[in-house]
Amino acid sequence: MDPQGGSPAEAALAWQRAAKARERADRNFTIARRYEQLALDTADPLHIRLAHLHRTTGNRHQVAAELLQSHARRAGRWIRDGGPPPLFMTGVAEVCGTASVAVTLIDAEQNQLATASSDQPSRGAQDLEYVLGEGPARDAVLARGPVDVSGDGLASRWPGYGPAVMELGIEKVVAVPLEVPGECIGALAVFDPQPESASATLFTQVADALTRSVFLGCDAIPGFFGGIDYRAEVHQAAGMVAGRLNCRVADALELVKARAFSDGRPIADVARDIVHGQLKLG
Repeated sequence: MDPQGGSPAEAALAWQRAAKARERADRNFTIARRYEQLALDTADPLHIRLAHLHRTTGNRHQVAAELLQSHARRAGRWIRDGGPPPLFMTGVAEVCGTASVAVTLIDAEQNQLATASSDQPSRGAQDLEYVLGEGPARDAVLARGPVDVSGDGLASRWPGYGPAVMELGIEKVVAVPLEVPGECIGALAVFDPQPESASATLFTQVADALTRSVFLGCDAIPGFFGGIDYRAEVHQAAGMVAGRLNCRVADALELVKARAFSDGRPIADVARDIVHGQLKLG
């Protein structure tokens, strides 16, 4: 299995899952139309709720199909032409009308568990948010709703993150939470979307499809999300620094973050140097 999620078998599986997602979407839309007509005829609140439920579920499966098809097309081109294997997140970016998106998964204490991004700018923006402790994904999780900031508003809202992310060439970000019933498990951040695509409604539908179909639901494909960073090496480095300096791991992690920010380097690179004995802090 290719670590980037682009093997021929996975491309074929993506097409199969996409077709099934389309079938589920069509089925739910058909049921939704039936209940919508009943709602018009009877004004029964139950029919209205059921129509909304099936319409929302249909939208979720439709977007999941688009995500899977986008990845399958890229995987097919990779199989034919060679080059770097495709990232699934690149297809997510395509559906969102941009080149740059990032997903952050968190635990109950808001700690980052895993991250995935589509390109270098989104990876850099995600790194900045992790290092500085402020930014769109964090705010979307805390608010349990969309965050939409652009231009000078970036620096006004996030005094550290805003200017730094603008130095990456990013001028606009929209973030929406990744939610399951009763819980928020992370956020999707979309950077510099095209004006015609910059809709929190679309991004919320993409987040819903990712969370409830592609990540955790019936369209999940084992090993599909190559390129995920589980921050394991960062936490290993923090543990080593804590042991050497006799301090709390949380304090050591802040030292690692501060060093990455001051050096202008990805935190994963700083952590790797610490783990391999090439860098000592304190």
